[in-house]
Amino acid sequence: MTDTVQQLNVELGDRSYPILIGAGLLGARDLTAWVAGSRVMIVTNDTIAPLYLEATRRNFPGCRVDEVVLPDGESHKNWEVLNRIFDALLENTHSRKTTLVALGGGVVGDMTGFAAACYQRGVDFIQVPTTLLSQVDSSVGGKTGINHPLGKNMVGAFHQPRGVLIDTDTLQSLPPREVSAGLAEVIKYGLIRDAGFLAWLEETMPRLVSLDAEALTEAIYRSCACKAEVVAQDEREGGLRAILNLGHTFGHAIETWAGYGNWLHGEAVGTGMLMAADLSRRGGALTAADMDRVERLIRAAGLPVVPPAGMTPDDFMRLMAVDKKNVEGQLRLILLRSLGEAEVTEAFAPGDLSDTLTAFCH
Repeated sequence: MTDTVQQLNVELGDRSYPILIGAGLLGARDLTAWVAGSRVMIVTNDTIAPLYLEATRRNFPGCRVDEVVLPDGESHKNWEVLNRIFDALLENTHSRKTTLVALGGGVVGDMTGFAAACYQRGVDFIQVPTTLLSQVDSSVGGKTGINHPLGKNMVGAFHQPRGVLIDTDTLQSLPPREVSAGLAEVIKYGLIRDAGFLAWLEETMPRLVSLDAEALTEAIYRSCACKAEVVAQDEREGGLRAILNLGHTFGHAIETWAGYGNWLHGEAVGTGMLMAADLSRRGGALTAADMDRVERLIRAAGLPVVPPAGMTPDDFMRLMAVDKKNVEGQLRLILLRSLGEAEVTEAFAPGDLSDTLTAFCH
């Protein structure tokens, strides 16, 4: 285990929790202080289980540890697969004092958290994210849920974990496409809240793409610090927290249209952020040079910069109409006031949105 373990805290009063970041933490860090009782259920998938399940068991010495292994992929983030978690909990007679452990990427984390929110009206859970995207975004903040055929993440709950354990060594097993998907969410933090971080990313992106451990640790820490700060101010997305969804309204439309799993979440968000930047430019908030910077950075991360072939402006409008940020039928988007500052707004010209959609759809 590394001698250097960085810790952040998500400050939510009596529901505050730590985020631990370091190398070699799986199997080497005693997490029993995060377990209310003596029973643990690890939820993972069939890709991650052979790599990290046995090590993760060792994080809970003295506990009775059960597991349920789900199929891997966004296409399985649904009611049917969610029920496998409930089946395993009931078959193994888990009580309200059990603790679920989400071992995997964003799909596993979202489903495990949702199961924890629902089982016996709420039990504890721990996030152990193993992808870059889940480490910098979905494991922090308590958003949980599953997909519906008509919209992504439309069924879920806010349910905060007891803690988040980020072992940076797990990133070395990620395929390049998954690394790029995670970098989309890292870029997002620079765009919405930290121009200095954005400049650092422009300099450091080649090291991040090549999985340089020091650079990745810094990117994860700064991303988690940004998200923890926003969540502490607005836990349930009443205002400020919505800026964390930059590019997501466009991106969720892409994911739904393409079929869950055909585009990775981060790939769709990468394209969506560029579309949001383009709309911001049309509204006068960004310059052409700003737009070029955003596009270069997204390309450098290995992300797509146009939606899937065949997707039309009408497809976008139909799917964006069911976005959770909309209020009484009014489309609300996250746009940029400048590089490093975002806002939630419905004050954009419909003609500008139409022009952006037309420019990107081929």
